[in-house]
Amino acid sequence: MKTILNVIWLVLCGFWMFLGYLLAGVLLCITIIGIPFGLAAFRIGVYALWPFGQTVVERRDAGAPSCIGNVLWLILAGWWLALGHVVTGIALCITIIGIPLGLANFKLIPVSLLPLGKEIVPADQPFAAR
Repeated sequence: MKTILNVIWLVLCGFWMFLGYLLAGVLLCITIIGIPFGLAAFRIGVYALWPFGQTVVERRDAGAPSCIGNVLWLILAGWWLALGHVVTGIALCITIIGIPLGLANFKLIPVSLLPLGKEIVPADQPFAAR
């Protein structure tokens, strides 16, 4: 079932959201200071491309640097990407078939706003994070 949902997701919104994260990642990697943020954008972009079967967990070892980084991320790219998830989620929820995909899009908003200090793991191993 997750493969079918992932294929439908990929066609309807996953590819476009992936392109948004890819663009944000490239723009952030232009400067040396932005490279960690660009890598986070690429990581979340792959998750946004094929989300079903994966989950986001908090990293226990993330400290103050990830908190400061999340504030910078929110200003630089986070709110744009979250806005993309909101618009796409609303568009998907218009149809009955798209409601599960729209809800999945809304679940991606927190990680798109504050990605640092989080890890993407397989859904059957949510405690695999450190």
